[in-house]
Amino acid sequence: MNGGETIINRINADGDAAVAAIKAEADKANAAVLAEAEKEAQRRAQAIADKTAQKCAQSKTASKSRCDLAVRSALLRQRRSEIDKTVDMLLDYLTNLDDSAYFDALYKLAAQLRGKSGVLSLNQKDLNRLPADFTDKVRAAGLEATVSDAPADITGGFILKNGDIEENMDFRALISARRDEIEDFINRELFRQ
Repeated sequence: MNGGETIINRINADGDAAVAAIKAEADKANAAVLAEAEKEAQRRAQAIADKTAQKCAQSKTASKSRCDLAVRSALLRQRRSEIDKTVDMLLDYLTNLDDSAYFDALYKLAAQLRGKSGVLSLNQKDLNRLPADFTDKVRAAGLEATVSDAPADITGGFILKNGDIEENMDFRALISARRDEIEDFINRELFRQ
């Protein structure tokens, strides 16, 4: 081999060594970039998984709240329906008492107005079955009143009028005025938990 070939071989060898060193350095840099990219991908994947788990938990909580609310609303509607039925049954019971018990109830209502006076208005059904001693028993209860011949548009009970003052003792009005107390009683009796 001549001197020129030796120099060329030497240059080639040095070039190959430089290329190998550059390649090794590039492989090392690529490995570092890939390792960092892998760590970043894992970090992002974990963040996405955490965010998804959080959204799932929130969605589950919201869904449970909506279900609980729907159940409570359904129960309240059912309670309201049962209370309405009970109140209707109470009104039906009062208006359909036998004559003796019915008018005894009216005398008790009259006693609540003790010391007052005026004209009593009854519905047509009650006027038709009015006991002969009704006015006497009303007076005995402490209410000084006469009975109007004109029927009142009421369910049962009576209305006492004295000038512009009116005492509404209609069963429906009495039940309505005490609706909250009646509902509390029904809730305690029917819906104990």
